[in-house]
Amino acid sequence: MGVLIDDLSTMGTKEPYRMFTSRAEYRLLLREDNADLRLTEIGRQYGLVDDARWARFNQKIDNMEAERQRLKGIWVTPTSEQVEAVNAILKTPIAREASGEDLLRRPEVTYEQLTQIDMFGPAHEDAQASEQVEIQVKYQGYIDRQQDEVEKSLRHEKTKLPLDLDYSQVKGLSNEVILKLNDARPETIGMASRISGVTPAAISLLLVFLKKQGVLKKGA
Repeated sequence: MGVLIDDLSTMGTKEPYRMFTSRAEYRLLLREDNADLRLTEIGRQYGLVDDARWARFNQKIDNMEAERQRLKGIWVTPTSEQVEAVNAILKTPIAREASGEDLLRRPEVTYEQLTQIDMFGPAHEDAQASEQVEIQVKYQGYIDRQQDEVEKSLRHEKTKLPLDLDYSQVKGLSNEVILKLNDARPETIGMASRISGVTPAAISLLLVFLKKQGVLKKGA
């Protein structure tokens, strides 16, 4: 809802497809399952979260951290007593030592399956915390990559764009994006990112192009 309101107020109503969550920028970070993790602290600052809910939220955070650390600390080897039970839920048997978190990272393994094995059980009594642990472990690489994109975008918010830049020379940009950028002639990366239809992926391509052209430092 926040993304939709922001789009309608800053980009207008000419892009109705943006109403769908599948088209939201950084949608891996804007998931329904992590709404409380993203917004409860902000709500608390504005007096919208009472003490009881705040306590439950902090307990969930503690439970998530404790369960993740627990799984990280349990290891199985190809010679372990329960290796057969572990291999039974894997597509490929383990060939070397692996932690509970390593196993949960595999796409075919669920938290429920893993914690049914004696050495990795029992499952945490906080079902919401354990669900979040499973999601974070399985998608950590993708989530981290998207977080890097967000930070990169913020870093280059005020980066100046050459006024004579020919956007058709930027490989990978769609014709729609090229037309919009050439027409709008944004002065900065931040201004470009707020043009309706210019996606984070397009901004990333633009940053790569600018770096190759020497406009950005290689470490940026």
